[in-house]
Amino acid sequence: MGILNVTPDSFSDGGQYASPELAVEQAQRMIAEGADLIDIGAESTRPGAEPVDPALELRRLSPVLEALVPLGVPISVDTRRPEVMRAALAMGADCINDVQALQAEGALEAVRESNCAVCLMHMQGSPGTMQTAPAYQDVVAEVGQFLRDRLQIARREGLAANRLMVDPGIGFGKTLEQNLALIGRLSELVPEVAVLIGLSRKRMVGDLTGRPLSERLAGSLGGAMAAVARGASVVRVHDVAATVDALAVWRSVTSGHNELRNVSR
Repeated sequence: MGILNVTPDSFSDGGQYASPELAVEQAQRMIAEGADLIDIGAESTRPGAEPVDPALELRRLSPVLEALVPLGVPISVDTRRPEVMRAALAMGADCINDVQALQAEGALEAVRESNCAVCLMHMQGSPGTMQTAPAYQDVVAEVGQFLRDRLQIARREGLAANRLMVDPGIGFGKTLEQNLALIGRLSELVPEVAVLIGLSRKRMVGDLTGRPLSERLAGSLGGAMAAVARGASVVRVHDVAATVDALAVWRSVTSGHNELRNVSR
């Protein structure tokens, strides 16, 4: 999953793709590099971020989404606003990636009548406060229970299991040790649906390596491979080409078969 932030304030690439033209170019680049789907975010949910008005979120999102839908690659929209979900689905989005796991009033209804995929993510608190003092008795048990509860509610509301995936929310209200526990015990979370992991360039990579934001590629690749080895089905990344190569070589070595022959540049 290639990350496409059309925001001025995202933690890693804020402002780089704020114009529709630059955003479309970046999406096309990631598709050529091997992205299976593109995740567009028009509201930053980095630690400390302030909420964005849904109308502004839609103004940022709409021209990019309209340009990308005809390309034929699945498009995900990273939003927690029901009105944005409805508009994105009407424009042809294939997936809703919600950091609040459809807890907002009207969010379940917004996706229920569609056949879109949905990612339910765990977050302790809100983006503005989530990293102030994250606290758990057992982070794996508590995050896993939350995700199972949200899955049960989604299923009860008519969303088929094959439409759903979950994300433990690395860095969303978790300390470094809690993030490591979640990745290390990933297979214990929710084995019945696909699991998405997003740790690309995040603070945990910087904490583990001592590297600034601009030098976290190697650490991000290590994290992606570790997550896939523990059962992640989707990795959400900024650096698509490098991740595709790293995973292809890792799979070739572990399987004994050439996984690189299907990768083109």
